[in-house]
Amino acid sequence: QGRSVLLLDEPTAGLSQEEAKGFISMIGKLSPSITVVMIDHDIDTLFEIAKRVIVLHFGTVVAYGSPSEIKMNSQVQEIYMGG
Repeated sequence: QGRSVLLLDEPTAGLSQEEAKGFISMIGKLSPSITVVMIDHDIDTLFEIAKRVIVLHFGTVVAYGSPSEIKMNSQVQEIYMGG
């Protein structure tokens, strides 16, 4: 039996905060057998959902880890969070 993969590209774009919260809740209820790959610029939403984060900068991986590891990464802070 294969695994399912759900690919999402900026799924919360255009949603209100309430709608985005509903989306986050819905993703959290998915079966663990589903791998979710989500591309988004909404870092807070990603940190709420993700177990692992890959950060790209101009197509190059600059960081990989848990949300807490990514938050603490100085290179990610400099590039995406204003230092």
